[in-house]
Amino acid sequence: MTRRVTGKGSVDLALIHYPVINKNREIIGSAVTNLDLHDIARAARTFGANGLYVVTPYRDQQILFRELLEHWLEGHGAQYNAMRGEALSLVRICDDLEQVRTRIAAERQQQPVVLATCAREKHPVVWSYGAVRQKISEGKNFLLLLGTAWGLAQEVIDAGDGILPPITGSGSYNHLSVRSAAAIILDRLLGTGAG
Repeated sequence: MTRRVTGKGSVDLALIHYPVINKNREIIGSAVTNLDLHDIARAARTFGANGLYVVTPYRDQQILFRELLEHWLEGHGAQYNAMRGEALSLVRICDDLEQVRTRIAAERQQQPVVLATCAREKHPVVWSYGAVRQKISEGKNFLLLLGTAWGLAQEVIDAGDGILPPITGSGSYNHLSVRSAAAIILDRLLGTGAG
């Protein structure tokens, strides 16, 4: 796999499946979905993110998605649709967030700034998209945490260095899919048309 190599910083994504919350704000583990993996990997590749880490402690789901990745990277899928494999080559499966941080720090020789994403802007440290873009241009590495189900558990948010502002629309409804949110965030941080 060819990773983006520039004088700039980098962005990695971690798609968290545990611990996340359900609609009753209880901590749960969510299922890894094929659609999330494909769509977020395609957005990550389009905008030049370095990696997409899928975080789940559940061995059966890890096995299932390693088989899916093998299909698109080495099996019939690699011949059928090489572009899909190019995007999915960014995916790494990890047991927990600490494993993600360790792998990124080893690869980049620097700890990333860890920013959570959530639909609520209730956190003492909120990084603006403009500030993160600036830091990326100065060579800083970032790890963005994306929550599945109804979002990240508070312990995951608190373990980071802050949050990004929530993505909001024109009304009170605010429940984007994680795939949509990831694409919007990547465009704001790495897109050439964003300013």
